[in-house]
Amino acid sequence: MLAIWALEGIGEIRPGDDLARIVGDAAGTLEAGDILAVTSKIVSKAEGRIIRADSREQAITDETVRLVASRTHPGGVTRIVENRQGLVLAAAGVDASNVDEGLVLLLPEDPDASARALCVALRERFGVPLGVVITDTLGRAWREGQTDHAIGAAGVRVALDLRGTTDASGRPLEATITAVGDEIAAAADLVKGKASGNPVAVVRGLGHLVTDLDEPGARALVRPAEKDMFRLGSDEAYAAGFEAGRAAVGGGE
Repeated sequence: MLAIWALEGIGEIRPGDDLARIVGDAAGTLEAGDILAVTSKIVSKAEGRIIRADSREQAITDETVRLVASRTHPGGVTRIVENRQGLVLAAAGVDASNVDEGLVLLLPEDPDASARALCVALRERFGVPLGVVITDTLGRAWREGQTDHAIGAAGVRVALDLRGTTDASGRPLEATITAVGDEIAAAADLVKGKASGNPVAVVRGLGHLVTDLDEPGARALVRPAEKDMFRLGSDEAYAAGFEAGRAAVGGGE
């Protein structure tokens, strides 16, 4: 049976806080096979990934590896970018929600490493194998709305490769890889909420996904560039194609 519940009493996290101790105290007890879904904001806060709000636009630029799409709207400009962690998301993940006035948060510098450190500490405290998924809210191509995704993970399998197996009717599965890390993140967000002050949830009943610490982290869910059919926004792709066509015509002359 699958059970998911939010941990209460975590409170405001400050730079330098011992996040493993705080989460462990809130949990009280954990069982073998439990998976903790931890909102990235409290990881960023504990790691001191906080800057002044007036530096937000420059921070987005600094955290950007590649611009995917940019759109102007009445409130300014929205940039969809690939950030340092390989994630494609709005504003490079620089976020002003659930932080003190005048401040914004950057994502953890290495979410998989953050998840591993938290996982190691909690395994040592409770003496049982468990997993950690660090979550953040992302938009989705082709779909309205946002949902939580796994941006960091340790001690838990984030993808199930079902290729080579068969479906219920015996037909071979040729392309199915289930992003269970993202499914865990999204399910946990149903109980954590966006404004409830409960940034951590326990997911119990998925012990078969809990592994040793050598399992690849959430970075394994980032699609490699050579497999990405949608590396640019529609306007940007059109402009790039138009310029390539002009260059080809000019070269032919």
